[in-house]
Amino acid sequence: MNDLNRTILIGRLTRDPELRHTQNGKAVASFSLANGRSYTTNGEKKEFTSFFNCVAWDKLGEAIAQHCKKGKLIGIEGRLEQRTWDDQDGKKRSAVEVVVENFQFLTPKAGTAQNTPEQQPDIEGNPFDESGVPF
Repeated sequence: MNDLNRTILIGRLTRDPELRHTQNGKAVASFSLANGRSYTTNGEKKEFTSFFNCVAWDKLGEAIAQHCKKGKLIGIEGRLEQRTWDDQDGKKRSAVEVVVENFQFLTPKAGTAQNTPEQQPDIEGNPFDESGVPF
């Protein structure tokens, strides 16, 4: 049985990705994504930012680590995964993180003209649109 577990996020990296390799030589990149939204309550506009820990394995992780830096805008698609471990004091710990399965660079390369939302090409199947990102 497979339950539904899909996550799509657009946000900015809060730090440079950290690329490591497992004992078996498998590449894994860890990074954090800031995802902001704005809302109005009692007539006052408010901003709220959530921070999500993400991991990307193999070539995905290598590409993200090589091309993304702190502050870059990226769209990711993946699944939520919970992992548990015992800390140094023997206490159970757990964390939920996004395991990246697909991504899209959303910050233009240096030296290229940045398209306005009206000029963005309509790419079929691309679920990422930075027009709604508040930062």
